[in-house]
Amino acid sequence: MKKVSEQDDYVLFIHKIKAATGIDLAQYKETQMKRRLTTLRLRHGYDSFAAFFEGMEQNKALFLDFLDRMTINVSEFWRNRNRWEVLQNTLLPSLTSHLPLKVWSAACSTGEEPYTIAMILDMAGLLSNSRIMATDIDDGALAKAKQGTYLERSLKEVPEQAVQKYFIPEGMHYRIDPKLAEAVHFSKQNLLMDPFEDGFDLIVCRNVMIYFTEEAKHVLYQKFANALRPGGILFVGSTEQIFSPGEYGLEGAETFFYRKK
Repeated sequence: MKKVSEQDDYVLFIHKIKAATGIDLAQYKETQMKRRLTTLRLRHGYDSFAAFFEGMEQNKALFLDFLDRMTINVSEFWRNRNRWEVLQNTLLPSLTSHLPLKVWSAACSTGEEPYTIAMILDMAGLLSNSRIMATDIDDGALAKAKQGTYLERSLKEVPEQAVQKYFIPEGMHYRIDPKLAEAVHFSKQNLLMDPFEDGFDLIVCRNVMIYFTEEAKHVLYQKFANALRPGGILFVGSTEQIFSPGEYGLEGAETFFYRKK
């Protein structure tokens, strides 16, 4: 029997994952994703991706580990704090003529980003007049987000007054203020496959696009632009600058912020 090549083994794995879950790994940068998943596969003792897929079919914990590794849930509150301060002080006031605000944290991971948004809206007196939606593909990350408890290291960039106001110490952890927890609505979503709502005033999607191919990025930027209302803002990560925003009907508002024309 002819041995399957390493590349064919991976390509077949991609097809099986898409058929079983709707997750299209072909839309992610292959070198990074293949290296990451090979490390995970070998750590669990599987000598091929075919065997690894069979193992995931039989072991839900292994599948959840795969999802966690694939989506890289690394987050913290107020990440790159100066960018959040630009949103808070410069851009948010320009959105308040259109209330209630409709806000979306896309690929929200374990919740630090949407809760940061909720803090900023509350500081501006807008939380009760806003709808915050937060989505991710990873059920495990969403469960952690809904739980709302975090280690101190996740709070290192949070302004001290916000730490005092919005976090409740609980032993080794901090619990998010129930007012913020109630304001954020979490749900599962595959950005590449699922349709988007529209009419958003603000969409935040940071530190996710870097894992996608150029073709996938193009599709997503267009979907995000279509989901914004005219004048709405898209906020991306510090390594995800859009070099031709006009292609999507967007224009630069501030560094890493784009406004729909």
